[in-house]
Amino acid sequence: MADEPLVLGIETSCDETGVGIVRGTTLLADAVASSVDEHARFGGVVPEVASRAHLEAMVPTIERALKEAGVGAKDLDGIAVTAGPGLAGALLVGVSAAKAYAYALGKPLYGVNHLASHICVDQLEHGPLPEPTMALLVSGGHSSLLLSEDITADVRPMGATIDDAAGEAFDKIARVLDLGFPGGPVIDRYAREGDPEAIAFPRGLTGPRDAAYDFSFSGLKTAVARWIEAKRAAGEEVPVRDVAASFQEAVVDVLTRKAVRACRDAGVDHLMIGGGVAANSRLRVLAQERCEAAGIRLRVPRPKLCTDNGAMVAALGAEMVARGRAASDWDLSADSSLPVTDPHVPGRAHAHGAQSHDHVHEVGEENLYS
Repeated sequence: MADEPLVLGIETSCDETGVGIVRGTTLLADAVASSVDEHARFGGVVPEVASRAHLEAMVPTIERALKEAGVGAKDLDGIAVTAGPGLAGALLVGVSAAKAYAYALGKPLYGVNHLASHICVDQLEHGPLPEPTMALLVSGGHSSLLLSEDITADVRPMGATIDDAAGEAFDKIARVLDLGFPGGPVIDRYAREGDPEAIAFPRGLTGPRDAAYDFSFSGLKTAVARWIEAKRAAGEEVPVRDVAASFQEAVVDVLTRKAVRACRDAGVDHLMIGGGVAANSRLRVLAQERCEAAGIRLRVPRPKLCTDNGAMVAALGAEMVARGRAASDWDLSADSSLPVTDPHVPGRAHAHGAQSHDHVHEVGEENLYS
């Protein structure tokens, strides 16, 4: 609908420069420039490399998104940007770009939460989120269970990882198996040809006295690494596919078991799964099986929307505009540890509606792809 908010979103929390444009809950453009190949030789993301890559990719990616959406920058109703959590330097590139565009165009600025954005992106595929919604977010930096009563104002943590996140564990095991980086896609691919019951790897924090909703994958990672080392020390061949399948099964077993339990305990009949690891094929299958058995409706966006992208930021920004949430002040800064309980960073002087831009001159709009 033409009267729905048209919002551009910028995501630079890690190694993806994402720019998305949405109108309400309709995705118009999702442009991504990845620097993953530049990090591969280091076996992980290098913050300085990521920041420089964002600087180089920002303007071309915004241009590409506007062209794909078929809109001009002056048509936007707001600009949203990931303010945190994430890598501080990478976040600063995105925040600075968003502030520059918003100021020059005279548009409201919304600094939003990366994790809340991962939840909100599902609206682009399956329509408005039920309230409340339980969300399982799994990525390289996060393994979290979150209860959302209102994605723009009320997101509460139920559980989180106490050490290695699921995606981080995938990367580390892939490195031990000499499968390269990133680990998630390659482990998934090898696991499809392996036996998930071949090796009995441990399930962390699943004992009767353990935290019901928290996650721990450090012990699993160590157990897998030691098993591989023992095989190599004995001069035996490591069954890579079986190791991948058994390791993956241990991770998704814990994730889905705890997520379904959280839904039951909270009386929530919807589970949304997001984050990069949500693209894992086995996680999707097992989650569907367990949700159906428990009478829970599962919502998982298509794989491209699970990884970091600008569309998710734009989706949350559009929801902020639609619900009249306060825009951010011009002194908005990046917060690498922004808590999920802050879905966005509102301006101090603007308690209601969009921020005023009476003092803003539309400087250089003809040069901003209008």
